[in-house]
Amino acid sequence: MAWYDEAVFYHIYPLGMADAPKENTYGEPVHRLNNLIPWIRHIKDIGCNAIYIGPLFESVGHGYETTDYKKLDSRLGDNEDLKNYVAKCHEEGIRVIFDGVFNHTGRDFFAFQDIKKNREGSQYRDWYCNVNFGGNNEYNDGFSYDNWGGYNLLVKLNQRNPAVKDYICDVIRLWVKEFDVDGIRLDAADVLDFDFMKALRGVANEVKPDFWLMGEVIHGDYSRWVNEGTLHSVTNYQLHKALYSGHNDHNYFEIAHTVKRLYDMGGSNPNGFKLYNFVDNHDVERIYTKLANKAHYVPVHILLYTLPGIPSVYYGSEFGIEGKKEKFSDASLRPALSYEDYKDTLQTNPYTKLTAALGKTRQHSKALCYGDYRELLLRNRQYAFSRTFDGECAVITVNNDDSDYTMTLPVNSSCAEYVGALSGQRVSVVNGNICVNVKANSGDIWLPLTDDAQSAKTQETQPVMDVQPAIMDEIQTASPDNDRPGCGLQDTTDCQSTCEDSGESEAFQKGKIAGLQEAILAIMEKKGNVTEQMRRDVTNNVHHDSLINWVKSFH
Repeated sequence: MAWYDEAVFYHIYPLGMADAPKENTYGEPVHRLNNLIPWIRHIKDIGCNAIYIGPLFESVGHGYETTDYKKLDSRLGDNEDLKNYVAKCHEEGIRVIFDGVFNHTGRDFFAFQDIKKNREGSQYRDWYCNVNFGGNNEYNDGFSYDNWGGYNLLVKLNQRNPAVKDYICDVIRLWVKEFDVDGIRLDAADVLDFDFMKALRGVANEVKPDFWLMGEVIHGDYSRWVNEGTLHSVTNYQLHKALYSGHNDHNYFEIAHTVKRLYDMGGSNPNGFKLYNFVDNHDVERIYTKLANKAHYVPVHILLYTLPGIPSVYYGSEFGIEGKKEKFSDASLRPALSYEDYKDTLQTNPYTKLTAALGKTRQHSKALCYGDYRELLLRNRQYAFSRTFDGECAVITVNNDDSDYTMTLPVNSSCAEYVGALSGQRVSVVNGNICVNVKANSGDIWLPLTDDAQSAKTQETQPVMDVQPAIMDEIQTASPDNDRPGCGLQDTTDCQSTCEDSGESEAFQKGKIAGLQEAILAIMEKKGNVTEQMRRDVTNNVHHDSLINWVKSFH
């Protein structure tokens, strides 16, 4: 077990977050990285214990056209600033990984400048791919070369050249020695040479225990990259796509099938194939922008934190901010944020509260980090699965419908009671099952209550109990689908027959439920206006324990 097995990442694009100029004049350092230090405590408070930050090193523009791998971008400060930043993260128990842009360099990199000056006589002419002195380009260099993505600004390194390989390996050693970095995210890993990546893995094994290599890979068989010889993990773009489109299309089958395919790809081993899961980043639109129904922010993030893999939050998305990808600019995806504007969000912003609750829940559950994956229920609009590890069975339920849904689910546990980490609701285990009511456009993480210690851990997440109602009041925008009830009669009947006290008649049970529903509505009416959605929430809840907890919540 390594630190990254239990990591929850916070992803920072520093040039954007710190409001650096779009172009680098290579002037005196401006210490903008120091403006990100106050965010470290916020990052810890929302349950993240690792930061992926980058690009960081000297470049001419967006950061991925590196001109000096050994010097912090002067728009962010100097190397002492970066040392200090990593040290302060470590003081808070937060690991740090840098962006490693090793597929290409910028045109101002020393090796490329030497080729421009000395042409055929340059000792670096073989540092880049297919340098052709009989060609030319839009910069009128008098030679051509391979690039990344069709951009001659990004000159492709010849990773098969031993000198290039040794240079980059020495850069990694320098980053560890000088900055104490804990890992590297490899930019454009899907086009890196595999022997080159094997060399990087060798250095990773050498420089620091549990030094982590994660690669940017879009498509393909991820197991080609994630194995003992190359990388520890890659970006999970397949799940990223499924998470937003599966909710926009009310199609949990897409998500479940993606998870199953990836799980099989890793040999059904959640501990040997942990992908880097995310719902947005510096290259794609914000999840809040992508979702047709903003209320789906809740189930999307529950899945992000509970499905097999390592979850990551892109800076600002814990506040529910927008970000739309433009045709010729990613600026709106990489905004400047002032800490002063967001320092109170853990108390005032429901999205931030939810993020913190999920982060803390994951920290307290080994099953969510190491557990196997078992699908328990799958419908277009409802989905449940379990994660089991070392006797702990966590059950995850999500619902993308506009009505509540009742589920009866098996639990592989010897405990007698489960608690919803987000709702605080407690349910009994009856005949090996729990019966739970899943709120509309929401979900929960059901954890076993095994002893006082576990109960105390769960109580630490109690601030979350009111998170979902707060979010629903703020972002509920969709109208109910009148032709599709959230919970069918058969499901409710099954739940009641499983969970009810066998000594009570069905009529008596129904009478108790109806009485509790009337009491809740009466209290709600005294407190203010009761909407039709609020009435539906009450009348669709036919679970006795849930209604009792609802009544208690008013006191």
